[in-house]
This record gives sequence, structure tokens and C-alpha cells, in this order.
Amino acid sequence: MKRIFVALDGSPRAPQVLAAAVRLGELTGAQLVLYRAISVTPDLPREAFAPFIGADTRLEDFLIHSARHELSRLAETVAPGRIEQLVVGFAIPWDGICREARERDADLIMIGSHGYGGIDRLLGTVAAKVVNHADRNVLVVRTAL
Repeated sequence: MKRIFVALDGSPRAPQVLAAAVRLGELTGAQLVLYRAISVTPDLPREAFAPFIGADTRLEDFLIHSARHELSRLAETVAPGRIEQLVVGFAIPWDGICREARERDADLIMIGSHGYGGIDRLLGTVAAKVVNHADRNVLVVRTAL
């Protein structure tokens, strides 16, 4: 195995998913590509972010910068040489994960399993959509939270 594509979100479970990916990478000699998808509901007014961004800053740029910073902080917990790349995409999460993993020729996608309640029962979880739509193997990491 050469490359593991690790789909992370901003939840408290992300470090556990990353830790599982690091362990698998160490066992197989694979490099990790850390990925975070960013999306904004069309109903969210730009004014909601006004206190955090300047008038000249695009909302998308602000969110991408913040996500890249979070990925960088997570990457600092990993021994040097294991992470190949950090990627932030402005996309619908499940679709961005599937597309980016394919573009980066990943051997495996790792994603966290999250709660399955409320709206997820109607629409499906991101992990379930990745499992159903990915053109490569997907490993779903169960987390303790």
C-alpha cells in the first residue's frame, strides 16, 4: 500500500481517525493524505461570519484557511515523514472525498463513523455515502466518542 487518503472533519473524533490511519500507515509503509471538505449551506448569510472575517475576505477563503490550519495542527501530532500532503476542498463532503481520493490515486480511504440519528436516518451519513460511491476500498473507523 502506497497511499492512504484520510478524510477528517472538525469533530472531536478526528484525532482518533488520524491515529488509526497512522497505525495502518506504519504497518504498511503507506503515506497519508489528510483531507478536509468545506461546504456552506446556501441559506447561511455572509453576515454570520462578519465578526471573524474582513470586508475584503471571501467567506470561502476564510473557511479554507481555517480548515487548513486545523489539518496542520493535527498533522503536527504525526511523526515526520508519514504525511505526504494536506488537502482542503470546497465540496460536498462525500463527493469531495471520493473525487480527491481518485485524483490522488489513493489505495484506501479512511473515514470516521459518526452517530446515526435524526437527519442522518433520512439523508445518510457522509461515511455511508463514501462507502456507496467510492471506486476504491473504504475503511470506516469506529470511534469511542
